[in-house]
Formats: sequence, structure tokens, C-alpha cells
Amino acid sequence: MEKKIIALPRLDKLSPTMESTALKLMEETGELAQAIGKFRGLNGEKVDVDEKEVMNMITKELLDVAQTAVSMMFVLEENYGININQAVEKHIEKLVRKGYLSESR
Repeated sequence: MEKKIIALPRLDKLSPTMESTALKLMEETGELAQAIGKFRGLNGEKVDVDEKEVMNMITKELLDVAQTAVSMMFVLEENYGININQAVEKHIEKLVRKGYLSESR
């Protein structure tokens, strides 16, 4: 199984809650969708940005989404006692059960 491993930091200048982080995640996801749609011309507007710059914008927004998701993981661990590593293993098992991954890992 091929993996993309990303390690992002716990932000130390914020005091996120479940609610604030969920709202931020939706905001960042919207910005990612906007970058994909607008800068690739899917909204009907003429695009004056070259493909490489568009992909860089999309990557930046995707990393904002990932950072916010990681922040929510820290909230779950610190405020609700969730074991994220264990949850990831269960998530991978679910992907195998659903046929998205082969069982050989």
C-alpha cells in the first residue's frame, strides 16, 4: 500500500475548540473548492493564471485543509481522549473492508 505521510505541527498560538476547528475546516475546504473551480475555469470565468500557478494555489489550499484537520485531531486527543493512531488503523481496516485497498499492506 502506497502512503503519503504528512506531519504537521500542533499550533501553539491558538486555543481551538471542536466547533471553531470544524468551522475553520469548512472555510478552508471552501477555499480549496474555489481554487479548483475558479482557477481551472469551471465557474465560467476566463482564467488568466497559468497551470503551474493554479496547481500551486490548489496545493496551498489543500495544505490549509490538512493543517486544520490535524488541529482537530489534536483537539480530539487533548479534550476528548481519542487515540488518533488507533483510529487511523481502524480507518485503514474499513478501507480494506470496503474494497478501496487490498489486504496486503
